[in-house]
Amino acid sequence: FTVINNGAGDVIIGDNARIGIGSVVIGPVQIGNKVGLGQHVFISGFNHGFQDVTIDSNEQELEKKPVFIDDESHIGSNSVILAGVHIGKKVQVGAGSVVTKDIPDLSLAVGNPARIVKQYDVEKKQWVKVSK
Repeated sequence: FTVINNGAGDVIIGDNARIGIGSVVIGPVQIGNKVGLGQHVFISGFNHGFQDVTIDSNEQELEKKPVFIDDESHIGSNSVILAGVHIGKKVQVGAGSVVTKDIPDLSLAVGNPARIVKQYDVEKKQWVKVSK
């Protein structure tokens, strides 16, 4: 099973996108065409408000920040995509990664927090390691 929850914002899923078993997608989220999510991926387009410590965070307004995953990107199993992140086209996110910031087109990102380790060089027609 998969949970698609639009209670906090729209969830838009492109053509031929695949969402793995056990995944949870909570809007606002936009998933492009031919995007693949592995099993047990969690994506949320909001955070609970917690600015006023005198009020329970469940009673504070949600901080909505849409998530965008562009066409032909793939998110590995057990990954987490946090609110406000934009993942570019043809990105590969390694299994178990926690994506906390934007990932540009044609990148490979892994880890917690996820960092870019390779990018595709269009001129060389190959993946190139990114130096630290």
